[in-house]
Amino acid sequence: MSAQVEAIDRSEDHAAQILLMEDEIVVAEGLQMILSEEGHQVEIANTGTRALEQLHHKPYDLLVADLRLPDINGMDVIKQIKADGADTGIIVITGYSTVDTAVDAMRIGANDYLAKPFTDDQIRAAVDKVLGNRVVPAKRAATPEEQQAQALIEKREVMRVLNRTSEDPQFWTALMEQGGSVLGDYQLSSAAKAAIASGDLGWINANIGELTQKQLMFIYKRLEREAW
Repeated sequence: MSAQVEAIDRSEDHAAQILLMEDEIVVAEGLQMILSEEGHQVEIANTGTRALEQLHHKPYDLLVADLRLPDINGMDVIKQIKADGADTGIIVITGYSTVDTAVDAMRIGANDYLAKPFTDDQIRAAVDKVLGNRVVPAKRAATPEEQQAQALIEKREVMRVLNRTSEDPQFWTALMEQGGSVLGDYQLSSAAKAAIASGDLGWINANIGELTQKQLMFIYKRLEREAW
């Protein structure tokens, strides 16, 4: 076997297997081209039923999932994947009007979400992040000291975000409309991003502690918007 063929075989062996669950063919083919250029093996399912069939017949490293499909709800597909115990990463792509649903998807197991429209670099970064987290070898459990340090970092980052909402109107609007997808520059877990984006005061009180009225202003407005 030539060195060139061996190189191709090694590339294919290590290529991530990605399934795009998207019924808009232009969007699906565009994403397929972007991710294929990154060296991934990318297939398309234009319905939820088709996606489940493909997932049952082949293990995928990642599902990029639109939630609005012509047959079944994308949330039901995610629930089925989790119920089956499949080791598949999940990125939700959604319109602004369904950001709340995307946050719910993260609560049941999705790893990340992007609000449409997003850039080529944003989808590449999201895919690299989810795949990177999946291929890291199993590591030892964090010591109590390390856990405490991680908790302090997350608390600091949540407060940075909430302080910024009261000082930066453009950031406030982006966070309100696009949710956790605008928090990529902060050292936050998926749970923390989802809590901020959805106004989950229970999670924030339990994990972050007491906040100032200034810091709570965004959370209250987020809850008020959900109530409407």
